Amino acid sequence: MTIDRTEDQVLLELRDLKKWFPIKEGMLSTVKSYVRAVDGVNLQIKRGETLGIVGESGCGKTTLGRVLLGLIPITDGSVIYDGDDIRNIPDRELRRRMQIVFQDPGGSMNPRMSVRSIVGEPLQVNRLAEGVELTQRVAELLDSVGLKREHMNRFPHEFSGGQKQRLALARSLSLDPEFILLDEPTSALDVSVQAQVLNLLEEIQEKHGLTFVFITHALNVVNHISDRVAVMYLGKIVELADTSSLFEKPAHPYTHALLSAIPEPSLEKKASERIVLSGDVPSPANPPSGCRFHTRCPIAEKGLCDVEEPQLKTIDDAGHAVACHFPLGPGMQLKMAEESEDISDDDKPSAVLL
Repeated sequence: MTIDRTEDQVLLELRDLKKWFPIKEGMLSTVKSYVRAVDGVNLQIKRGETLGIVGESGCGKTTLGRVLLGLIPITDGSVIYDGDDIRNIPDRELRRRMQIVFQDPGGSMNPRMSVRSIVGEPLQVNRLAEGVELTQRVAELLDSVGLKREHMNRFPHEFSGGQKQRLALARSLSLDPEFILLDEPTSALDVSVQAQVLNLLEEIQEKHGLTFVFITHALNVVNHISDRVAVMYLGKIVELADTSSLFEKPAHPYTHALLSAIPEPSLEKKASERIVLSGDVPSPANPPSGCRFHTRCPIAEKGLCDVEEPQLKTIDDAGHAVACHFPLGPGMQLKMAEESEDISDDDKPSAVLL
């Protein structure tokens, strides 16, 4: 089944979604404050697309993914899946329609279970197959991800990292879902194996008509596989755009900094084009007032950026949206890089971005 990526049918919608984790103290476990891991996210995910979610460690990417799957409870707001609030969808039905592939495939598998049991367990739990029929279905799933029938009697420790990721993908496909969340699925793999897994994901998506959300640090991977990209910073989405538009014309200062940190094989790239952000990411338990990025932004204006929080607004006909008081043009990147050179060595982080 081939999906028309131009269609605008919304499969998943996040409405002012929040996930706050309480910080408790004392013997009575009194709530002192909250970690605002996800803090007011509005987002629509279209049927059949791949949405990439990127940002620094601790920005809330993984928490967002687990909340939208119903794996952890919502603090406020709502997740609407195919017209229904996920809190009103029975757990068994939700698991059949939505699946996840974790960052560490080995850690998500029982080391004492055979591949047949690992991949076939969802089918048994949902009473969809038993005995010979189960074995045949597992063999078909293994074949669909490039593994062999004889792998069924092996155990997770007998497989390489890339093969384990294929097993995790086979398990996620066992219930024929519509939506799969991929949480850093290539981060622990060699570059050549990454390419194989990415090509496999694209083939499976086209064949089964799947919708993907792809969470990662690897911007080059996002550029390759995603139709759209959402950039997160401190629990909020600060930019959302088609992949080509975001990489060619980033509009948020944070996105400029992220893209400038992508390693370039060419020696022609000047060091001045690399944007160094000062300071560390603020604590999500005590986020800055106004724009959350203003404490590290080279072009923030006092009295505005530190007071008024910018809303995510569309800035062109293609749906490019940004949460910034001063959306940037392509020429601003070099200006930001020049300003970042004025930061003293003591203020510069040891690494540009995580």
